[in-house]
Amino acid sequence: MNIWAIANQKGGVGKTTTTVTLAGHLAQQGQRVLLIDIDPHGSMTSYFGMEPDAPGASVYSLFKAAAAGTVLNPLRVIHPTAFEQISLMPAATALATLDRQLGKQDGMGLVLKRALALLSDQFDAVIIDCPPILGVTMVNALAVAQFLLIPVQTEFLALKGLERMLNTLSMVQRSRKQRLEYLIVPTMVDMRTRASRDTLQTLRDRYFDSLWSEFIPVDTLFREASRLGKPLSFLQPDSRGSLAYAALLARISPDTAQLDSPVTPNGSAVTRATAIPQAMAQEVLS
Repeated sequence: MNIWAIANQKGGVGKTTTTVTLAGHLAQQGQRVLLIDIDPHGSMTSYFGMEPDAPGASVYSLFKAAAAGTVLNPLRVIHPTAFEQISLMPAATALATLDRQLGKQDGMGLVLKRALALLSDQFDAVIIDCPPILGVTMVNALAVAQFLLIPVQTEFLALKGLERMLNTLSMVQRSRKQRLEYLIVPTMVDMRTRASRDTLQTLRDRYFDSLWSEFIPVDTLFREASRLGKPLSFLQPDSRGSLAYAALLARISPDTAQLDSPVTPNGSAVTRATAIPQAMAQEVLS
């Protein structure tokens, strides 16, 4: 079972779009996909026609059970979607209170890791849609993920979110037994605008070693897919947005080989890491 996290410490950069579209492509390849929404806004939950403030089992239930010292069968919080190969562990607005209520309890950083360990034979791929802020849920995602995708909208403010995300990643790396490799994915690229071109060039100048060589273009069909509650690959597989995500999946997919570390064109592995204190990550993961 392959576990990917989609994260950036800025909203509106295409995290949910990335999660859903990759899931669509995987499902069309016959893979059993579990999507996990850990953002209290519940955008992905709403995408598939569920309400994050509705009563019932959600990812929040796993944290409540862990805090009470019990183990909740994760199958009880997984819901089917309209797409046979895609299942969803929905968000709940109560996730917004998680850090205040439970964040200081021991073991709260490994709730998702323990839950997914019970599902290893149920799914081929798990994709986690993260919130744009650092907290217990994001630390959970980074603790369990095997690979991290960081979508970055090609605008100036998104670069600040990327910097914060890389600092968080460096902090969490020190508490993991294995290094979490990542790939930065430029999104919403409109080469007709100078702002988009300049930001893309800045990404290439600063993060060349860990930046995907291609990008996700602006495509109005993403909005239409969201309105209809369908992955774009189901709605319009030959659209430029869908094709771009297919190319991204080919870059990271383990179908033909193990997930590789992001590499430069000459084949050298990513070595980027920022040395910052790990106290916060260690506290949450303990």
